[in-house]
Amino acid sequence: MDHMLSLIIFFPFVAGLLGFLVNKESIRSYGVVIAGIEFLLSIGLWIAFDTANAGYQFVEFSALIPSFGMSYYLGVDGISLFLVVLSTFTVLVSLIALNIDNDVKNLIIAVLFLEMTMVAVFLCLDVILFYAFWELSLVPMLYIIGAWGSANRVYAAIKFFLYTFAGSVLMLVGILYLGYLYFQATGVWSFSLPDWYLVQLPFNVQLWLFGAFFLAFAIKVPMFPFHTWLPYAHGQAPTIGSVILAAVLLKMGSYGFVRFSLPLFPDATVYFVYPIAIIAVIMVIYAAMVAYAQEDMKQVIAYSSISHMGIVVLGTFALNAEGITGSIFLMLSHGIVSGALFMLVGVIYDRRHTKLMSEFGGLATVMPNFATVYGIMLMASVGLPLTIGFVGEFLSLAGFYRVDWLVTMLAGSGIILGAVYMLSLYKKSFFGVVTKEENRTLKDLNAKELFALVPMVALVIALGVYPKPVLDTIDISVKKMIVLMEAKAIHVETKAFLINANSIGEVQ
Repeated sequence: MDHMLSLIIFFPFVAGLLGFLVNKESIRSYGVVIAGIEFLLSIGLWIAFDTANAGYQFVEFSALIPSFGMSYYLGVDGISLFLVVLSTFTVLVSLIALNIDNDVKNLIIAVLFLEMTMVAVFLCLDVILFYAFWELSLVPMLYIIGAWGSANRVYAAIKFFLYTFAGSVLMLVGILYLGYLYFQATGVWSFSLPDWYLVQLPFNVQLWLFGAFFLAFAIKVPMFPFHTWLPYAHGQAPTIGSVILAAVLLKMGSYGFVRFSLPLFPDATVYFVYPIAIIAVIMVIYAAMVAYAQEDMKQVIAYSSISHMGIVVLGTFALNAEGITGSIFLMLSHGIVSGALFMLVGVIYDRRHTKLMSEFGGLATVMPNFATVYGIMLMASVGLPLTIGFVGEFLSLAGFYRVDWLVTMLAGSGIILGAVYMLSLYKKSFFGVVTKEENRTLKDLNAKELFALVPMVALVIALGVYPKPVLDTIDISVKKMIVLMEAKAIHVETKAFLINANSIGEVQ
């Protein structure tokens, strides 16, 4: 287990390189086997993980450039563990359901390279290393959208790249400046995140650095008004690109808030709680209303992702264990549910080559299995109790309710709006009579599609009924982070806010 994290990071990369030697007829099976092994490695990591330990586990450290404090530093805790599992699971089911014939070999290799970068982002504790993998993740996704997307794929790919890269440049400036501040405080260079946690920063410095990191994470989430790249990227990306983008890449931004912004800049975080909460509420309501106005199934789900991520942001900036734990669980649930919904849209698009709701109607009669799976995922998306979507949304909103009940009520209205646009989509597409002759002969889900979707349905129900094992593991690391925030805070008001937000009850 000494090099378990390195194995999980670099196994898909090495396998991707070897994939160039595999012939086209075998590359699909090869990709699924590699993704399956990677998923089993992440499950092994979960099994070996000590759920009673709030700190980093399976730590690997090796100095790379000692004079400048750069190192190969990996570790996993309850906050990052399940995001790693989500990444490997998403890639596996995406490759199982893959239905692209054009240059499929290069596509699968690109997905394996992308998997390496996503997993590495959640495991890196050296900030320079984190930044390197954060930026590297843009390259394979740029390639996936630009090479296998729809008619305007090149424009969508470039827009995706420019938005996310521009925000990341400012974060790099912040990273270098933080390294310099650590050098000033200690006399040695270090880009180790745990080392940075030990340094208190002046309030004005926190404000500027919080802004530098915030921009990069806000664009990745994406938060209003930086969201405009996402619907276009989803609209033009192939199904596998949309699934991975929604399920994992967006979570890199919300993970960044939890891992960097909150513990590094506690005073600035508290200072910006209400402005960020207002933006989150705008995300929830505005994106829900725009989703209702869409005629394209895929665009409805794309805007719904923005709305749900607004609740993730709200829970994160509740700054209590209930809200943050709920937001991390919501990252997982949104990853599974949105990934499945994009996959289902891909299924119907492969059969009809259209995503317009007006082209359908009566699908429940023609494709009953498809309609059943879609209905379950739709219910999870709107937060139906006993589904995975309810748990994270409830805890996120309950966490922020301690901070401000009015803001919470406004954000909670997004759940009602979500039910409106998702049920409207379902009614238009699945109920009524079949009016288009070409829809009468549509084939239901095949064995390959069921093999990818049934595990997602099982997770939606299982973790909706009994989320405790996942919540407990996340919660213990979140509480340790909150204690760190209280210890690092320099303002009495910040400490009072954190203590008050965490003073009533605990996550069960």
